[in-house]
Amino acid sequence: MPLALIIVLLDVTLVYHAVKTGRVQPWAFIILMVPGVGGLAYILIELLPEFVGGPQARQARRRVAKRLDPEKQYRELSDQLAVSDSIANRAALADECMEIGLFEEAERHYDHILKLPMGGEPLYALSKAKAQFARNQPTDAIATLEDLQARWPGFQSAEGHLLYARALAEAGRTDEALEEFHAVVVYFPGAEARARYALLLKLVGRTAEAKVVFAELLIQMKRAPKYLRQAQAEWISIAEKQLSG
Repeated sequence: MPLALIIVLLDVTLVYHAVKTGRVQPWAFIILMVPGVGGLAYILIELLPEFVGGPQARQARRRVAKRLDPEKQYRELSDQLAVSDSIANRAALADECMEIGLFEEAERHYDHILKLPMGGEPLYALSKAKAQFARNQPTDAIATLEDLQARWPGFQSAEGHLLYARALAEAGRTDEALEEFHAVVVYFPGAEARARYALLLKLVGRTAEAKVVFAELLIQMKRAPKYLRQAQAEWISIAEKQLSG
């Protein structure tokens, strides 16, 4: 049997499999438009991990699938919400909206949840503030975070505290932002808070203080485990460049 015919038969079989298993987008197009290569990619990314198993294989498959079709998960979660408008389904869709940059829609979902009888949770308010900040609406994010603190005074979040400091800075409330950064660096895990604090110090002309904070960041990271240094590589690099510049 000619090789070309074998490839055609294999591709047709793989397209049929993709349709039956709900993977028609984008795989049917890829397989048909790139004969042989598209089918091989489908086997390696979709089929092989199912046989090999393991969390790392599944994670790798999800990453590649996300690149090929960034809105696949969004469509699936939208369909789930249409079938059952539960808090869990709406929150999952809102989280996915944040992942793919649909910040305005994400904010609407979180706001909807917060208005429900069982949706009054501080984490949803924090997520709403994140969406507002991502939409370049720092004043709205500040208001949401301050309302969160008033409604749930016992709620503590280093991530939320850092977001509040960043929103204050973006809103031009620099002195207040510096105070919040100074407070959050004491307990924020990782290097981001210190790096952002030092960058703001430098921006307002307090260069000597900024260098001290950058130096403290590098000392802290030097003592940290290797995996943590790798996770904080972006902020370590910023500190190194700022001190060497």
